[in-house]
Amino acid sequence: MSDLAVSPEHADDAVSADIRLLGRLLGDAIRATEGDETFELVEHIRRLAVDGRRNGISSVDAIRTALGRRPLAEQVLVLRALDWLSLLANTAEDVHLERRQRRDREVAGPPRSGSLRAAIDRILTAGVAPEHLLAVGTQIQVTPVITAHPTEVRRKTILEVLEEVAELLDRRGRLTDSATDDIEQQLSVCVLLLWQTALLRLSKLRVRDEINEAIRYYGTSLFDVIPSLTKDFENLLATTAHIDDRVDATHLITMGSWIGGDRDGNPFVTAEVLRYAVRRQTETALEHHLRAVHHLSHRLSMTDRLVTPTPELLALAAASGDDSPFRADEPYRRALRGMHARLYAFARSVIDPAGEPPGPPPSQPLSAYDDIGDLVGDLDTVISSLHTHGAGAIAEQIVEPVRRSVAVFGAHLCGLDLRQNSAVHEQVIADLFRAAAVCDDYLNLDEATRVQLLEAELRTPRLLRHPAATYGEITCSELAILDEAAAAVERVGRAILPHYVISMAHDVSDVLEVAVLLKEVGLVTAATTDRHAATALDIVPLFETIDDLQRSSNVLDRLLSSGIYADLVQSRGARQEVMIGYSDSNKDGGYLCSQWRLSAAQSALSAVADRAGVELRFFHGRGGTVGRGGGPAYQAILALPTGSVDRSIRLTEQGEMVAAKYSNPAMARRNLETLAAATLEASLLHTRAHMTPIEPSFIAAMDELADLAFHAYRRLVYGDDRFVTFFRSITPTDEIAKLNVGSRPASRTASAAIEDLRAIPWVFGWTQCRLMIPAWFGVGTAIESYVGQTGRLDQLAAMYRDWPFFRSVIDNMGMVLAKTDIDIARRYADVLVEDDEMRSDIFGAIADEHRRTVEWHGRITGSPTLLADNALLARSLNNRYPYLDPLHVMQVDLLRRFRDGDHDEIVERGILLSINAIATGLRNSG
Repeated sequence: MSDLAVSPEHADDAVSADIRLLGRLLGDAIRATEGDETFELVEHIRRLAVDGRRNGISSVDAIRTALGRRPLAEQVLVLRALDWLSLLANTAEDVHLERRQRRDREVAGPPRSGSLRAAIDRILTAGVAPEHLLAVGTQIQVTPVITAHPTEVRRKTILEVLEEVAELLDRRGRLTDSATDDIEQQLSVCVLLLWQTALLRLSKLRVRDEINEAIRYYGTSLFDVIPSLTKDFENLLATTAHIDDRVDATHLITMGSWIGGDRDGNPFVTAEVLRYAVRRQTETALEHHLRAVHHLSHRLSMTDRLVTPTPELLALAAASGDDSPFRADEPYRRALRGMHARLYAFARSVIDPAGEPPGPPPSQPLSAYDDIGDLVGDLDTVISSLHTHGAGAIAEQIVEPVRRSVAVFGAHLCGLDLRQNSAVHEQVIADLFRAAAVCDDYLNLDEATRVQLLEAELRTPRLLRHPAATYGEITCSELAILDEAAAAVERVGRAILPHYVISMAHDVSDVLEVAVLLKEVGLVTAATTDRHAATALDIVPLFETIDDLQRSSNVLDRLLSSGIYADLVQSRGARQEVMIGYSDSNKDGGYLCSQWRLSAAQSALSAVADRAGVELRFFHGRGGTVGRGGGPAYQAILALPTGSVDRSIRLTEQGEMVAAKYSNPAMARRNLETLAAATLEASLLHTRAHMTPIEPSFIAAMDELADLAFHAYRRLVYGDDRFVTFFRSITPTDEIAKLNVGSRPASRTASAAIEDLRAIPWVFGWTQCRLMIPAWFGVGTAIESYVGQTGRLDQLAAMYRDWPFFRSVIDNMGMVLAKTDIDIARRYADVLVEDDEMRSDIFGAIADEHRRTVEWHGRITGSPTLLADNALLARSLNNRYPYLDPLHVMQVDLLRRFRDGDHDEIVERGILLSINAIATGLRNSG
C-alpha cells in the first residue's frame, strides 16, 4: 500500500507523503497479522480500484470477480483495510490543515479569511467606528451545542490512537529526514495497534456513554482553546479601540449540550440520566478548577519579606486558616490554599450527593463559596496584588488563565438544554388538567380555548399536581425529569439548564404548555397582584416543517402579544430564542425549498421581534451534511438574512463533525474562531444600515424556485406509494439501526413512514448508496422550469454573483453533487430493488434529475466543474474515491445475501463494517 491514489502533480505535498507513509505502515501491519496472501489480496483490490478511477473505467466487475473467489472472511478483511486507509487518510488531511493554519499565522501577510483579525479589518474598512466595534464586540456570544445525534461511528479507543497518530505526524513534519526514524517506529506501533483493534462496538451506546464522549472534548481541546481565544479577542478589541482598560469578552464562546436533556424520541433519557449528566458536567468543570487553583497555590511562592501584597490579598491569606510556619511569609500560597478549600466545599455542595469532589480534601476545611463568581473575584484580587509589586507578567501568564477558565466554564461546564416533542407536552397537560378537574378533554379543544386555559394557569400560584392523584406513565416520567431539572438549577444555578426546546412547535399553545409544566416545579413563577410572571429558562420553540416555518412569524407575534408570555420574555432580559430546524424541513420539502423557507422565516421572525421591542436570538439546528444545513460555517452565517444575527447565535454540532472540529486544539481553535468572526461581521455589517436591500426580483425568483422545487421533491418522496419501499430497499437504513452509533431509535415512532423517520438515518441512508438526494433533488427541475422564459438564466447568474445566500445554496449543492455517483447508485438499485417497474420509474426519475441538476449548476456558476472553486476538497475526494468503489461493491453483495436469508454473523458484521467504512470515506455523512 505504497500510495493512496496520489496524483503525480501532488506527489511532493506533505499530506501525500504522510498518506503514503501511513498506507505503507498499514500494509506492514496487515502482512504481520494476516500473512502475505491477505496483504496481496488487499493490494490487488486496491490497485484495481485505483487503476479504474485513473483510467475512467468502471472497476466494479473486476473487483467483484476478484472478491467472489475468496471466502467471506477474507472479504471482510479487505473491508477493514479500506476503512483503516480512509481513517488514516482523514487524519493526515487534518494534520495538513493544521500545518497550513500554523504557516498562515507565522508568515507575515494579510490575516486569514475567517479569523477575528480579518473580520475586524473588514469592519473598520467598512467605516464602523472603533468604539462601536468595541461595544458590540464585547456582547458577541457564540454557542455551539453538541447534540445527542451521533453519526460518529468510531470508538473512543480508536479516536485516542488516531490523536496520537496526528501528533506524531505533526512532529515528524517539523524534523529533518534523519531525525524521523523514531517517530516512524512509533507510528508503526500505532497503526499495528489500530489494525488489531475492533472497529465496531459490541454493544449499543448508552446515553451515559454519549455524555462522557462529549465531555471528553473539554480535556482534549476546549479547556485550553476557549480561554485563549477569548483573551486574544479581548486584546484585539482593546488594541483597536486604543484603550488600556480590561476588556471583558469571556462569554464569547459558551458551549452547550443536548446530551442527557434531549428526550425527543429517546425513551432512555430519564430523570436519573439527567442527574448523571448534570453531575458529570459539574464534576468535570470543578475538577479542572480545583486542579488549577491547587497548582497556583504551589507556584506563587513569593515572600512578603521581598514584596508587599495589597491589603486585600493579605486579608485573603489571613482568612485561609493556614497557620503552617513553612508558609508564614508566603501570603499568596496561604490565600490560594484558602481559595482551594472554599472551592472544594463549594464543589461538595454543587455536585450531586452521589459524586464527590476530585482529589484529596484540603487540610483546613473552610466555608463554601456562595457562588463560583466569588472565586473569580478572589482571583482578581490576586491578579491586582501581583501587578502592584512588578509581578504583572506572573499575573497575566499564570493566574489570569485560571481566572478566565473559571469565568468561562463556571460550575456548570456548559449549558444543558432540555428538549421534548410538543405532542408529549400536550399529553402531560391533558393528564394534569383531567386529574385537577380543570378540563376533561384538553386534547380535543381548539387552539383559542387551549391558550385561554393555559394563560389562566400562569396567572395563579395554585399547582395542578396532587400527591393523591394517579397519572399516566408519560406524565410521571416527564414530571420526574422536571423535578430533577429544578433540583439542578437550585443546586448549580441557572446556567446549568438555560433553555427548554420544544420540538415540532406548531402554535402558541405548544409554548404555553411548557411554561405551565415549568411552573409545576418552580422554574416558572406565576403572575400575582404584586409581581409579573417570570421564568428561569428560555422557552424555545423549534419550527421544523415547511408549513411551521411559514407560520412561525404569526405564532411569535401572537405569543409576544400575550401579556402573560410577554412577562416571561421580559424576565429573561427581553430576549426570545427561536430554533429553526434544517433537517426536518429538508425531509419535508427538499433542499431548495427548505433553505429558502428557513431564510424567509428568519426575516419575518426578526421583523416581529423588532416591532415588539424584543431581542431575538436564533438557534440553528444544523447537521454535518448539506442536506441538514451543513457546509462551511463562515459562509453560512454571512449568508443569513440581514439583521438575523444580532450579537449572538446558537447552532448544533452533530455526529462525526464533533470529532472533526474538537478532537485537537488547532481544529477547535479554527472552528470556534470562524464562528465568532462570522457572528461579529454579521452583527456589525449585515445590518440594514450597511447592507444593500435584496433585489426584489431575486426574492420573487426564490419564491417561485422554492415552490417548483417543493412540488418536484414531494412528487418523488410523498407522491408515489412505492417510494418508502424503494428507499428501504436501495439504502441500508434498516441495517443502520443495528450499528451501535447512538442511544436513540432510528424513528420517533414504530411507523415506517418517511415523516416519522429521523433525519439522520434518512440522510445517512442516501449517503451510503451515494445518491444524497436530500441535498439536491428537485433543484434541477425547478431551475429548468423557471428558465423556460427568455433571460431568466442571466438573472440566476446575477443572483449567484451578487447574493451571498443564493451563492451559498448553489455552492453547497455542488459539493454534494460531487460526492453523488449515479453509476454506483445504479448498482444498488439493480441488485437490491426487486420490483423492476418500481426501480425503472423511481431510479430513472432520480438519475434524470441528477443529470438535470448538474447541468444547471454549471450554467449558473459558469463552470462545468462542480468543485472548481475548491481544489483542496476536489483533491481529497479524488484521493479517497477509489477506495469507496470496492466498499460499495461489497456492501451491495452483503446486503443481498442478508436479505436473501443468510444471517451468518460474519455477513451482518460485514454489512456494519461497510456502513462504517463508507461513512468514514465520505466524512460528513450524517
